[in-house]
Amino acid sequence: MKKENTTFWDPVEHFNNEEDIAAYLEAAFEENDTSLIAAALGDIARAKGMSKIAEDTGLGRESLYKALSPSGNPELSTVLKIIEALGLHLQAVPRRIKHAG
Repeated sequence: MKKENTTFWDPVEHFNNEEDIAAYLEAAFEENDTSLIAAALGDIARAKGMSKIAEDTGLGRESLYKALSPSGNPELSTVLKIIEALGLHLQAVPRRIKHAG
């Protein structure tokens, strides 16, 4: 049996511009999974520089890492601070309705 070779994939390496970052976060929101959203915010914060995001949010770097870890559960106020520090904003849009048949 042939052994499979795998490599680590880091989304941060594929962020070429702000549109890539926004699309990545939007895709996480579409999954409606809070841990995935926190992890996506963590990836984006790493891409932008975790120390800079910590400074801009007024949060400690370690607190930021913990909040954005897969087991983290950041408060909404923390999420909003992070989104602002990332230069992003949330936007509410009507949900797309799927029609049967």
